[in-house]
Amino acid sequence: MTHDHDLVLRPTPAQTEAALNPPPGRNGGDLVVETLAGLGATTVFGLPGQHALGMFDALRRSDLRYIGLRVENNAGFAADAYGRITGEAAPLLLSTGPGALTSLAALQEAAAASAPVLAISSQVPTAGLGGGRHGYLHELPDQAASFRGVVKSVHTVRTQSQIPSAVEAAWKSALTAPHGPVWVEIPQDVLLARTSIPVVTGGDAFPEELVPRPELTAVAADLLSRAARPAIIAGGGVVRADASGKLKQLAERLRAPVVTTPGGKGAFPWNHPLSLQSWIEDRHTTDFLEDADVLLVVGSGLGELSSNYHTFKPRGRVVQIEADLGKLESNHPALGIHADARLALQALLETVTPREDAAAADRVREVLAKVAGRIAAQDLTLEQEVLASVRRALPADSPSFWDMTILAYWAWSAFDAKGPNHMHSAQGAGGLGYGFPAALGAAAADPTRPVLAVSGDGGALYSIAELATARQYDLNVTWLIVDDGGYGILREYMNDAFGEATATELTRPDYVALAESFGVPGFRTSPENLEQDLAKAFASPGPSVVLLPAVLRMFAPTHLD
Repeated sequence: MTHDHDLVLRPTPAQTEAALNPPPGRNGGDLVVETLAGLGATTVFGLPGQHALGMFDALRRSDLRYIGLRVENNAGFAADAYGRITGEAAPLLLSTGPGALTSLAALQEAAAASAPVLAISSQVPTAGLGGGRHGYLHELPDQAASFRGVVKSVHTVRTQSQIPSAVEAAWKSALTAPHGPVWVEIPQDVLLARTSIPVVTGGDAFPEELVPRPELTAVAADLLSRAARPAIIAGGGVVRADASGKLKQLAERLRAPVVTTPGGKGAFPWNHPLSLQSWIEDRHTTDFLEDADVLLVVGSGLGELSSNYHTFKPRGRVVQIEADLGKLESNHPALGIHADARLALQALLETVTPREDAAAADRVREVLAKVAGRIAAQDLTLEQEVLASVRRALPADSPSFWDMTILAYWAWSAFDAKGPNHMHSAQGAGGLGYGFPAALGAAAADPTRPVLAVSGDGGALYSIAELATARQYDLNVTWLIVDDGGYGILREYMNDAFGEATATELTRPDYVALAESFGVPGFRTSPENLEQDLAKAFASPGPSVVLLPAVLRMFAPTHLD
């Protein structure tokens, strides 16, 4: 009798020959890139540095495509987007100390948004590990300590033989639900030393599935089947699990209205009769969800942006499906199901009893009409027209990446993503500078579709250097910069809170001339011409910048009422 654990993968004759006679001139860096290739990686992002040169030298002996950005944080954002678009672990190669630390904000965004980023950093020479102060360049007493509170797992390598296993373990960690960034660090001398270790020819790239407990899904199915007023909140976990089709089937079977969170944009069809769209930052939507007798929350922790700034107080029974154990019941008592959204939704589909509710679509229309009436009363025609122009110009299957700017805040609620995994923003951690470098990563992942990046002028200055990256690799990204002369959303917040704003006004460059100095076409547009100018930019391959001088306003919040 043979058991699975008795099976041993025997090398082929070719693998045996390669193992016995590895090619000359390899170093520890080759073990890194060979392991990545064996796990299925095709593209890596990063920035070289003195301690990491062994890895970068090895790249020229590999078939991996390298996309080099100009700032480590931007390289992290690009890897984040690549991971979101492909669902693969996106390798990010960094150097020690300042290079590593500069990526922290990007890794925090990847952690908050569950983006699978495999960051591989160099370290000081092995003799410097352990906290002693040897005075090496870039030395930190404990570099990994800076990342433990941000990433899913940390893997410190001390010998070349540890490299393949450490990288493979990190890869699996990044892709185990919930996805997220991981950290591998390898000393400079380990990367540089010649190696006689055989060529790495493969790896186990398949993480274990996070399966729901059957007794919990049975109770959840019973609650939903007997509910009088069920409703569903769909978060980013639905998108990451590629579970939007199963969500639609379940909602239709239960006749349950669905609202998507900012991270769950596109998880449910925008114009479906049961779609409450994404107006979760609205009192009418909040009231409707509070009135549900059974509320199914899929792939969301019901954090600040997904709960109308923690004013949402459900009165009915909550069923929460969440892959991140730390988010399970963290904000509301629930029947908590720790599972991948796709597997849990499939289990519910197999066990729920279909419901009849002819009035469900009418209740959805009533809520959306109230929301539309509230917005219409605020004289926000310009903002709505600008967002509508972007939507009409952007091809339906193109992804978009939004920085923390007023137009993005509008988009969280009012933009039809036209499909799952099409709209992404920095709403996970809320840092500036995400939109453009993330769009570059998405364009590297799929060069067949134009990609939209949206920034304000403040956020644009975080990533302006990446115009050189866009031009160098001819990445198909149109960058819309809404120039309002400062940090527009902070200006609004401070004016509302204190009566006037401080430190929000910015001197900024001529963005069109600046883009053209990088060899990137630039266009100055207006709200009236925005749709036409964006469409023209999308139709032209390669990078472009569209500048829209405009002061936009936010719709009035309802969580302060």
